[in-house]
Amino acid sequence: MQFSEKWLREWVNPECTTQELVERLTMAGLEVDAVSPVAGEFSGVVVGQIIDRQPHPDADKLSICTVDVNDTQPLTIVCGAPNARAGIKIPCAKVGAVLPGNFKIKKAKLRGQESFGMLCSEAELGLADEADGLMELAEQAPVGTCVRQYLELDDQIIEVDLTPNRGDCLSIAGLAREVGVLFSQEVNVPEISELEVSSDKTFAVELLASDRCPNYVGRVVEGVNVEAQTPLWIVEKLRRSGIRSIDPVVDITNYVMLELGQPMHAFDLDTLAGKIQVRLANENEKLTLLDGQELSLSPEHLVIADQTRALALAGIMGGENSGVSGATKNIFLESAYFDPVAIAGHARSFGLHTDSSHRFERGVDYQLQARAVERARELFLPISGGRLGTLVYACDEQKLPQAKTTQLRQSKVDQYLGFPMAATQIEEILQRLGMKFDKNDPGHWQVQAPSYRFDIATEVDLIEELGRIYGYENLPTRLPTMDMRPLKMPEGKLNQNRIAACLVDLDYQEAITYSFVEPEIQRLIDPQQQPLPLANPISADLAVMRTNLWCGLLKAVSYNQNRQQQRIRLFEIGHRFCQTGQGLEEDNRLAGAVWGPRNDEAWANDKQPVDFYDVKGDLEIILGLSGGGEEYEFQPCEHPALHPGQSCQIVKNEAVIGHFGALHPEIQNQ
Repeated sequence: MQFSEKWLREWVNPECTTQELVERLTMAGLEVDAVSPVAGEFSGVVVGQIIDRQPHPDADKLSICTVDVNDTQPLTIVCGAPNARAGIKIPCAKVGAVLPGNFKIKKAKLRGQESFGMLCSEAELGLADEADGLMELAEQAPVGTCVRQYLELDDQIIEVDLTPNRGDCLSIAGLAREVGVLFSQEVNVPEISELEVSSDKTFAVELLASDRCPNYVGRVVEGVNVEAQTPLWIVEKLRRSGIRSIDPVVDITNYVMLELGQPMHAFDLDTLAGKIQVRLANENEKLTLLDGQELSLSPEHLVIADQTRALALAGIMGGENSGVSGATKNIFLESAYFDPVAIAGHARSFGLHTDSSHRFERGVDYQLQARAVERARELFLPISGGRLGTLVYACDEQKLPQAKTTQLRQSKVDQYLGFPMAATQIEEILQRLGMKFDKNDPGHWQVQAPSYRFDIATEVDLIEELGRIYGYENLPTRLPTMDMRPLKMPEGKLNQNRIAACLVDLDYQEAITYSFVEPEIQRLIDPQQQPLPLANPISADLAVMRTNLWCGLLKAVSYNQNRQQQRIRLFEIGHRFCQTGQGLEEDNRLAGAVWGPRNDEAWANDKQPVDFYDVKGDLEIILGLSGGGEEYEFQPCEHPALHPGQSCQIVKNEAVIGHFGALHPEIQNQ
């Protein structure tokens, strides 16, 4: 979410710089991705009014404008913007002005006509990346006033990357609460004035899917003027939050969403039939959205409908045929609470992602709906006029989320944070976070989270909040207590690390391969064993569990051969998995693979390839580590993966404990 720093400071204004504010937010878990000025650096730009426009005699796309800037006489400025016309107010850069990029405005002559300044677009002032024409200012803009002061452009846009559990901070109100807690400042919540109802017009609402939408609030407003001009302060706050101004109705609903965190929608009342119904869609029910996309719905989708058709995809986007247009005179404002689980994933299934779905999927305060409608009403009347109808409520209180009480213990706080936090400090932080709590016994609290904190469910959530507000950087640093007594190592057991170290000394390199392998290679190497197939393999080449370690090692040898490695000596110590009558058997094995010359390339070394007896010698060294090398025998044998006549089994106490030999030529070719 991105927001204006000035807007935030209207709610809470700590005595700190922008950088200090950003650092505290980031350390509190609200990571700030970017901070950027709302406009480029410029000076000498004032509000001007075009009082006359004449076509340029020698250029079809240029015009000669006479511009009033409240000086002794109007300025003559040559302009190429398509929307330049008499009567509009625009930013005017006078001679001597400096625009972003250190572009200095000088007296110029364009196609033979003198020009004493420049009329500016949003892009030329650094307010937008691109623009189609001049930036048109409000009719009330005072001519001659500095544009930077008039638009309050000494401001920063702060972009916060919120984790999914912090949907409560997707609004200025939520961010102000956080800043108020972090800096111990009071939050200036705007008071909503009370107004008398001036119309008896209402519109009924029926909840047919109250488990997914347990609260719905609406209000009729008659006689609105959708052609009215949205005030500059709303337009600028929307722009600095990344939302384009459209008309006063849409602008106000977007403004309330950004301010309070409650998405809203306005229907054209004259297009509605009967009453509002919040229900599940019918099979293959059609709905055309505001963006023109036609959807084919199913009963898993929640819709806002009247008695004849679906009007909107609940919590995501309104419909094209019931939205506010230039001909709208009467509107029905709606504000609802939707269960996050009921909304999650539906927008993505249609390739959509809207500001509404982003908030509803993360959870909206279930006590906010009526306040949002009242806040929108307060903004509507002075901007677009209208007559207010009575608030319409539809609520199933049993289906609304219930406030949970969570136990918090002093002993657990001390254990998890690593230091004893004072009880008075714990209570102060809980209070600043809006938590209600009872303290029955010393060191024990029963805590109830506010309705906007969906993420507080367990004791560790509360402890995390205490650590977060106290400041992670303020938590004491302490080394863990370590028991330095040596581990017991029985003399009859050989340490695995010693085997690995010995093999490294013998010029082997340790490999670590996947425990799941390609079924075809597994069948070639060990056809007698039925490997365990994976229920959800990451690829077709890694679909079964290995019954020995040769499968992975041979793939590693092949990989190195294909990259011009001429001498390969690998070993691996790892687990194999075999299915037996008693279930899956897992045990630890040692395996190796050797290819290439016996010795490294050097002037004094021969180039003889490694042979059967080289490997046998290495194995005798490994087996001799146990101190009982004479207990092992090497006996000729046949193995499906080894070359006949060049294979051997290792026997101890008449039990076969391993095999080695040359790889079978057919398997080597494959």
